[in-house]
Order: sequence, then C-alpha cells, then structure tokens
Amino acid sequence: MKLVKQLFAMATLAFAAAGAQAATEAPDVLIKRISSDVIETAKNDKEIQAGDQKRVMALVESKILPHVDFQRMTALAAGRFWRQATPEQQQQLANEFKTLLIFTYAGALSQIKNETVEFKPLRADPADQQVEVRTQVNVTRGEPIQLNYRLAKSAAGWKIFDINVLGAWLVETYKGTFAAEINKSGIDGLIKTLAERNKKLASKPLKAAK
Repeated sequence: MKLVKQLFAMATLAFAAAGAQAATEAPDVLIKRISSDVIETAKNDKEIQAGDQKRVMALVESKILPHVDFQRMTALAAGRFWRQATPEQQQQLANEFKTLLIFTYAGALSQIKNETVEFKPLRADPADQQVEVRTQVNVTRGEPIQLNYRLAKSAAGWKIFDINVLGAWLVETYKGTFAAEINKSGIDGLIKTLAERNKKLASKPLKAAK
C-alpha cells in the first residue's frame, strides 16, 4: 500500500512547469514533455534527495499545484456530502485535502531515484473535454506499474483531477475514508482530522504520506 501511495504522488510530477504553452498542448504531449524534466530535476537535486522540506515544498507549490484541480478532486472525494457542506466548509476541506496531497507529493519527490515513465498512445477525440492518459512506471526492481491520469480541459489548459495506480483511482481511495469520517463526526470532524494529520506531517521529516 505504501508503494501505491508513493506512485499516486509521483504521478502528479508530470504536471509541473508548463507555463502558457500548457494551455494549447495536447494532454499526452504536455505530460511527456514535462515529466522527464521534473523527474530528472528531483533525481539530480541533492537538497531534494536529502529531504530539504522547504525546497521540496516550494517546488511542489510552484510547479505542480497549478496543474491539479484540487477543488474538483475534493468534491469528487467527498461525494454527496460536498453538496451538504457550506461554502466555508467546502473551502476548508479543499485546503486541508490540498495540504495533505502536497505533503504526499513532496515526500515522493524526495524519494525519486531511477524511475522512468513510458507513455501509451492517447485514445481520445480532439473535441473531448475529458481524457485519460495512460502511462507505465518502470522501476529498477519489480514489474512495471500501470499509472493512468484523468484530465479535464479548462481555460487554463488541461488539469488533473484523478489518478489510477494498479487499477485503483485516487478519488475512490479517499472517498471511502471521507464518508466514514463524515458519518462518524460530520464534515467539521473530517476537516479537523485532516488538519491534525497535516500538523503531524509538518513536524516530521519528509516522506510519502501514509
């Protein structure tokens, strides 16, 4: 399970540093162009490899966050409960979920060693507003890992809103956890649980969030 979560995190590295060009590039071309650059940066940056939290977090916030639709991802993970939340609760939940994923991404960045990504042909129509980009992560030891992305087209370009590793979608993985916590202690209880988890992660050395 730890490997799966690390790969969920590693998947988002493909969405770094795109700039204005990202708004016009096809989703698979965008991912292919920038993923190799970001992974190589993580491999060769001694401070990132050493787990320098400030450096890694800054990289995540500046390069990765602009290409992930956290609001949509949070709404999907919360399911029907999202519509029951007040606008303030929705914002708080999205912020805490984003912070949790930032820690996850940062932890994965600091652990990248010799992984490479292979891209599969895109099966989509040019008019599609949502697509799935299929890739494969080749690791030093073990079998290749299936790693797919769901992206939606926006005015700012293509943005990720879900990731699939070994047949499991990230949103679905969190959906059950969110529902269980909300049923037990309400939306405010889920927000509090995520906030406490983020506080603990902030006080520890970087590693992939569990």
